[in-house]
Amino acid sequence: MTEDREALHSGGCQCGAVRYALTAEPYGTHICHCRMCQKAFGAFYAPLTKARTKDFAWTRGRPAVFRSSPDVERGFCAACGTPLTFAHRGSDHLNISVGSLDRPEGVKPEVQIGIESRMPWADELPRLAEERTEDIMPAERLTRIESYQHPDHDTDDWPAEA
Repeated sequence: MTEDREALHSGGCQCGAVRYALTAEPYGTHICHCRMCQKAFGAFYAPLTKARTKDFAWTRGRPAVFRSSPDVERGFCAACGTPLTFAHRGSDHLNISVGSLDRPEGVKPEVQIGIESRMPWADELPRLAEERTEDIMPAERLTRIESYQHPDHDTDDWPAEA
């Protein structure tokens, strides 16, 4: 980031090898249901938000890139596989995976796109039974859980020293 512009948002991959910062608010937050996004995210859909490239900077490492079509490049962490970006070649903006933001709860989707590929049962998801992790996992297993995931904030070094 430039010295005169403060980061408003930061994010990165699960392992911490790749980190980024935004100096402006993201916009155009959407859920993409297209088949390419489903495969890229390994999920039913991809939550994405936009940023101008001038307001975005890699602060640790660089993503690997997969060219998923003649016009599109998808950035991801080569170490852990986290999907990070989606960009049309030559564009002045890129899409960032909402889940890779340190505070994804602050970026609310505004529209759904690629709905021709939306799972036919997607509207049933809010009606599914819900369970908290601690209610379905044995207590002895819960006590053994230790996350190796990068924390949701910038760090000087990673991985942290044990």
